[in-house]
Amino acid sequence: MDNKNQRESLKSRIGFILLAAGCAIGLGNVWRFPFITGKYGGGAFVVIYLIFLIILGAPIMVMELAIGRAARHNIGKAMKALQPAGTKWHIYGHTAIAGNYLLMMFYTTVSGWILSYVFFMLRGDFAGLAPEGVGAFFGGLLGDPVTMLAWMTITVVFSFFITGIGLRDGVERVCKGMMVCLFLLMLALAVNSVFLPGAGEGIKFYLLPDFERLMAARAGEVIFAAMGQAFFTLSLGVGAIAIFGSYAEKKHSLPGESLRIIGLDTFVALMSGMIIFPACFAFGVNPDAGPGLIFVTLPNIFNQMAGGRLWGAVFFIFLSFAALTTVIAVFENIVSYWIDVYGWSRKKASVINAAAIVLLSVPCVLGFNVLSDFQPLGAHTNILDLEDFIFSTTLLPVGSLIFLLFCVSRYGWGWKNFIAEANTGKGLKFPHRARFYVTYILPLIIILVLIKGYWDIFAKG
Repeated sequence: MDNKNQRESLKSRIGFILLAAGCAIGLGNVWRFPFITGKYGGGAFVVIYLIFLIILGAPIMVMELAIGRAARHNIGKAMKALQPAGTKWHIYGHTAIAGNYLLMMFYTTVSGWILSYVFFMLRGDFAGLAPEGVGAFFGGLLGDPVTMLAWMTITVVFSFFITGIGLRDGVERVCKGMMVCLFLLMLALAVNSVFLPGAGEGIKFYLLPDFERLMAARAGEVIFAAMGQAFFTLSLGVGAIAIFGSYAEKKHSLPGESLRIIGLDTFVALMSGMIIFPACFAFGVNPDAGPGLIFVTLPNIFNQMAGGRLWGAVFFIFLSFAALTTVIAVFENIVSYWIDVYGWSRKKASVINAAAIVLLSVPCVLGFNVLSDFQPLGAHTNILDLEDFIFSTTLLPVGSLIFLLFCVSRYGWGWKNFIAEANTGKGLKFPHRARFYVTYILPLIIILVLIKGYWDIFAKG
């Protein structure tokens, strides 16, 4: 029997929006966005980022959702169902699924760090530590492969357990609960940060555009950083969003649904800044501290804060919900691939892939300790950097470009088919007059993002 006719569906529209948003909302929002905003001068960067989010991210999200909804299949089979006879677009579908595996090979390790920090905070391991001690604590975690492996395995087993329960009773129910808790925790943390003594300077830095500071940071570099952040935050290009399109009903048009998903994603990113920047300024901490902001700088801030042990635990619980919703959403994409393409049961796909992801994630864990001498992209890089480079700098832009061309080219699914599917249902419509932009200008922007990513790694050394 054709799986297309037996396709599972989500229980509610809000479930679809929260699941897709949960896939997009992750460490790019609550980890990368705050430190890159701090690096490039605050509010002015935020303005540029929001512009690129609409002109770059939104059209591709609509296309990915449209492919999933029209085909009623996982991306591994969706392009084959929609492509013209004799074409080979479907080959990328299998590559996209490989990209999901690649993402989980390092994302589960970082998610494991976050879960471990919830435990460490609740246990009081950071209490009384000087800044150097907090840094040494994180360094000790990275140097301990057994502990890292244990927390990574907990992340994988928990998330695949949820997918194994089922789409509605497992994935939808748990992710909806996590997303609601994420929003509540985030609001509580933001209110606490805003009312800290001296927080006003952090709010001004974050929300008031200062274009002089923007120019001092080199405008071209800032624009590309905003472009890249807008592109990568939505997890586009590997079918992780298309899977939820395949579960969606046709009652509502996809441009409106996409903007709702992007709105939630942006809200979490902006609110993360409202948590971090006021706290940084209140305690005299540099807001452009880089990736160490989360695991070294913020525990130091919580150490100085009244009730810091509690607030620190709440922050890392919030962060863990952001990470786990992404992991569960991507695992759902992986599981559905084996259901759609090979006819496996959901439980079989979940169990086998849980074991596979744990094994595939071991190199990333070892890259910080046993294999730390392997520096694939130059000094001070590791296996995580290599995996992230292949995924973020290569697969996401290349995949998005393929989806884009598939939707606008007469040799692919084609503009008429795409626009008909995107605009089916009530709500905001994809403008027909945008065809020139998405056919000729948007591909050039994506190619520029791709080239700039390679330039930053190889040409700048």
